[in-house]
Amino acid sequence: MDIENVTDIPVSTDFELICKLLPIRGNEKLVELGCGPAEVTRKLAHQFPELQIIATDVDKIQHAKNVTSEIPPNLAFLYGGAERIDLPDSSVNYLLMLKSLHHVPMNLMEQGLAEIRRVLVPGGLAYISEPVYAGAFNDILRLFHDEKEVRQAAIDAINHAVSTCQLERVSQFRFESIWKFEGFSDFERRIIGATHNEFNISPLLHQQIESAFAPHINEEGVAEFRSPMRVDLLRRPNRG
Repeated sequence: MDIENVTDIPVSTDFELICKLLPIRGNEKLVELGCGPAEVTRKLAHQFPELQIIATDVDKIQHAKNVTSEIPPNLAFLYGGAERIDLPDSSVNYLLMLKSLHHVPMNLMEQGLAEIRRVLVPGGLAYISEPVYAGAFNDILRLFHDEKEVRQAAIDAINHAVSTCQLERVSQFRFESIWKFEGFSDFERRIIGATHNEFNISPLLHQQIESAFAPHINEEGVAEFRSPMRVDLLRRPNRG
């Protein structure tokens, strides 16, 4: 995976980096694509109460949970994918994809980035974070869900959007994200049981996954992983 010319920064979170990198001010609009439970956008809604936020997802189960949850007044949920964003042209100041571009079908990734360009205002910023294919957490994940091909496809799609001048790359960062699990059952619930994926895991493979996970559990019963992440901060050109 191409990670040259990336600035390494300490352990961080997407929320911290978004607050640092995006010049959010006043009555602006932010969209997150592939929001899942929208943990980051919920935090942003509280941090920036004047910011108008829309969070989208194609997982019908998760979307149903989101729309029936307690929702901050400046946050709305919308069903849909990155390849067809149901928003007007040039209507969004900031756009987020947090570990979600590689979930877009590979043949639709470039279309998704074209849609991102379309909905951003000229000069608008897109923050796209993607997991790097490395680390102990990735080693466990690839036992039942190897994402090497789709993660590379996501980076290739970003690079294509930049090379064709659809989007400008402002900067790139690499940081370590912390994953914590309260034992293997928590990992099963949050990762294996995620509703946006359906894994066909045999009893033998399940045992292999649990055996690979076990050495990472500490005396308190918690497993902690440092997962390398890459961020591309992109901008819609002011021209065109």
